[in-house]
Amino acid sequence: MATATVAQAADWPGRYHHVDQVLEQPGPRTDEAWMPGAPAKSFRENIKILVIGAGGLGCEILANLALMGFKDIHVIDMDTIDVSNLNRQFLFRPSDVGRPKAIAAAEFIMKRVPGVTVTPYHGKIQDKGTDYYMQFTLVICGLDSVEARRWINATLVDMVDEENQDSLKPLIDGGTEGFRGQARVILPTITSCYECSLDMLNKQTAFPICTIANTPRLPEHCIEWASVLEWPRVRGDEKMDTDNPDHITWLYNLAAARAKDFKIEGVTWALTQGVVKNIIPAIASTNAIIAASCCNEAFKIVTSCAPYLDNYFMMIGTDGVYSYTFQHEKRPECPVCGGELLDISVPRSWTVERFIESLIERQDIQVKKPSLMSGAKQIYFQAPPQLEAATRPNLEKLLSDLVADGSEMTVTATTLPFNLNVRITYI
Repeated sequence: MATATVAQAADWPGRYHHVDQVLEQPGPRTDEAWMPGAPAKSFRENIKILVIGAGGLGCEILANLALMGFKDIHVIDMDTIDVSNLNRQFLFRPSDVGRPKAIAAAEFIMKRVPGVTVTPYHGKIQDKGTDYYMQFTLVICGLDSVEARRWINATLVDMVDEENQDSLKPLIDGGTEGFRGQARVILPTITSCYECSLDMLNKQTAFPICTIANTPRLPEHCIEWASVLEWPRVRGDEKMDTDNPDHITWLYNLAAARAKDFKIEGVTWALTQGVVKNIIPAIASTNAIIAASCCNEAFKIVTSCAPYLDNYFMMIGTDGVYSYTFQHEKRPECPVCGGELLDISVPRSWTVERFIESLIERQDIQVKKPSLMSGAKQIYFQAPPQLEAATRPNLEKLLSDLVADGSEMTVTATTLPFNLNVRITYI
């Protein structure tokens, strides 16, 4: 093969022998109507697949897809290559530093796997409209952004037309954090969507200044108070080094004392470091396992050679290796795939400001800087500045004075790719 031309390499008859062994005959769980051989192998010519993200997970996914026989691959990524990426994003070399990830990854794959076309786009997924996403058979996400996942999830759900079967685009989502990871298959409007499982994510570590300054309720509030407010007040212009154990210890001691004053438990040195550094560790072996799972599901979906995942796989490698699969159920009140209003019970003593804080803290909503409307009434708007100033006095008013019991409210935010409709009940 060392002297073979590109065309010869692309047509090498034994190239997909490892894949063909699976597609030549049915297995114990194959559907009776499945047709082995040429029909199953037609995915190589007929399938167009989109990979979102060309980082640690995306590099593994792109290589796997190309070696499995997918020949028409598109990739989107908005980032450029940093030297810190090279230890685990193996499609890149030192000479690529500063280049767009999507372009460099596409070039590398096409150079090493002749016959495969990888079309890159350096930019945001929000740059593309529904016509762009409609061309693909399925989408695989290897993102490190919750907001981007929520956007593509909502977009694919919104694209579904009951009269057009081809409008349903399966979404395979993978994610890793240290030695843990998960892969899932989302069939928009049929299975639970990404929005349905927001409460499974780690808690946010950014909180409103008014909360951390006056009414802390969580250990994270105390840590944020120490790092955001007390550090500049006590240590002036000294720059905080989040890799300096002495600095972390100083913050931990201060946060622990504040937590004790407010009878809050859970402040630890490790949590302090995690909050101030906002660390999401990346480990190459975890990326490889999760990418393999994502590509395995894509292969099963397009060839029908075996049942695909229904619908959630998680892997934990912190103490040994443990994996678990389960069916995550749809939430009837999911604002993306549900249809029912989200009911929120609110104490009558809450101000609008306190209600906004509660929205920010909710794991099943994951919203930042929300704006509120009830019917045509403007409760509070974060922007533009003129509207924020006009509605700011409402922050100190009781929500019950502005919104009637049982009334609906619309929550909007730049982090929400949709309008969240809730029904307020007072207790």
